[in-house]
Amino acid sequence: MQSKVLLIRGQDNLIVQADLLQLTQKHASDYTSQWKDLLRQYAQEDKWWDWEFKLQSIINKQGNREGYAIEYEGETQGLMMIEVEMHGSQITRGKRLVYIDGVASAPLNRVKIQNPPKLRGVGSTLLMFARRRSLELGYEGRVGLHALPDAEEFYDDQGMLDLGKDGDYEDLTYFEYGVWRSRR
Repeated sequence: MQSKVLLIRGQDNLIVQADLLQLTQKHASDYTSQWKDLLRQYAQEDKWWDWEFKLQSIINKQGNREGYAIEYEGETQGLMMIEVEMHGSQITRGKRLVYIDGVASAPLNRVKIQNPPKLRGVGSTLLMFARRRSLELGYEGRVGLHALPDAEEFYDDQGMLDLGKDGDYEDLTYFEYGVWRSRR
């Protein structure tokens, strides 16, 4: 699986083409070798995430998990892991959704680390892919996730519904996209 996506280069606001791919060992290793130190240095909330462990859950044939990465000029720019069978909508009870188990943009794509960022649009591109995957699975575009506190504003800006803090999930705020209604 490989598809082209469009991102915005921060230095000159030019639209550039990147690749959306299935998560591989290269992407998980890039996280460990190129991202982790910067995430810790800048005290980012996802600094302890273990993408190699996430990759192993996919490799070990947990069929309900899928992983994706965005590459630009051979460098990993974004990572996402989704669960596709076991989560239900909080908006429409009894309906399944794609649950984002983790989504991250490379450190140099974060304004808190580099301004202007190397690339813009990585996170929103991964979210839109999750919505399309939800449509493919017959879930009508439903997507849910628990947000780290510093990311809550981002998900709100993306039009996700804030369903409040989840006491069963470390008091993280749960966000969800409902049914994707096409514009006419």
